[in-house]
Amino acid sequence: MASSERIFTLLDTPLSVPDNIESVGALQNAGVEIAFQDVWFAYDLAHLAKHKPGAQHESTPVEWVLKGVSFTARPGETLALVGHTGAGKTTIVNLLMRFYDPQRGRITINGVDIRTMPLQELRSLIGYVQQDIFLFAGDIATNIRLSNALSDEEVVNAAAEVGADRIIRGFPQGYGQVLGERGASISVGERQLLSFARAIAANAPLLLLDEATSAVDSEIEAEIHAALGVLVAGRTTIAVAHRLSTIANADMILVLHHGEVAERGTHGELVERRGLYNTLWRLQAGDSGPLLQRVG
Repeated sequence: MASSERIFTLLDTPLSVPDNIESVGALQNAGVEIAFQDVWFAYDLAHLAKHKPGAQHESTPVEWVLKGVSFTARPGETLALVGHTGAGKTTIVNLLMRFYDPQRGRITINGVDIRTMPLQELRSLIGYVQQDIFLFAGDIATNIRLSNALSDEEVVNAAAEVGADRIIRGFPQGYGQVLGERGASISVGERQLLSFARAIAANAPLLLLDEATSAVDSEIEAEIHAALGVLVAGRTTIAVAHRLSTIANADMILVLHHGEVAERGTHGELVERRGLYNTLWRLQAGDSGPLLQRVG
């Protein structure tokens, strides 16, 4: 009864962001350009607006998580977000998914403000690979397919593209192998490959990677990096990265510091600048040996 009460409370909770019901046009098969234009965001301000309208006191300082953030990710490019914990990296992903709306500025996809797009339409454009991968209790094919109307052949093709097919066929029931909740019966690296296959199957033009390779088994690391290369090809990608070696080939790297873009440029440009990024890179250099040689 207690669990049921919590479920129904959740179902009855109103949306925290308004949902537009009018479509702005099909973008599914088009390349997407993401733009943040002077975006400011604070979680505490969102909390006050929700629970105490007009109750904010001028004496209460606003803790801005993002402060005037602006950038553009063009079709087919990979833009990486790096910085210390709490710098605002995951908040950018949350705003793109419209879990929240910014208090100032705007976010656009192909010039369209995402606040004017139906939530379902917006999120259908996005393939989201999280650090904490959730696999449902069910077989592997269902976990790759999710709500997409895909044939068995398309599911296999998606898995093959990211190198997961060989691993899946090694299971006793192959694609019919039933997983425990959260994929407890397989390794972290295997779960990661399945999440990549899921993103490929969704065929979304925008890819969000939130620390997607931070907990990879060393034994499957090379396969993960090869799969990642396939996954980002031809897609606009925004990658939140803790391990800098995984994003050294990004088209643009933004270094966030206390909610602001402190530095931006390619890996080579930022290393030569000898600023905050170079410091982060040097701190991680001892942990990234073989990868450093690969990315130069």
